[in-house]
Amino acid sequence: MLQAEHVLQSVEISILLTGDEHIHQLNKGFRGVDRPTDVLAFPQLEGQPAGTESVGPVLLGDVVISVETAKRQARERNRPLDDEVALLVVHGVLHLLGYSDETEDGAAEMRNRERAALESIEDGKADSGA
Repeated sequence: MLQAEHVLQSVEISILLTGDEHIHQLNKGFRGVDRPTDVLAFPQLEGQPAGTESVGPVLLGDVVISVETAKRQARERNRPLDDEVALLVVHGVLHLLGYSDETEDGAAEMRNRERAALESIEDGKADSGA
């Protein structure tokens, strides 16, 4: 997925799989939205001075996914839970890379990038025989 976005440097991302209650608390505390959500992203690079160099991998941030919400969405969309979680991971990582879906154009761009990233991942699986 990172290759699809042309991220060439070594990066570190934390992914937390949790439930609706925990993500609800995070959503309320950090975004002021009093309900659970499917995925939250907490970028680490916001406000970091340009040109800041690090030793080792760049810490992109954290992605938090509610598995309970992902299960509901997978059922609603008639797809496997693994596919839904993969989409949420990609969506969260795109947020870590600075993309936003707060506007119609931004949401459309993210959907296109999600599709491209998921296709890239599937192509990689096919190439490796997985």
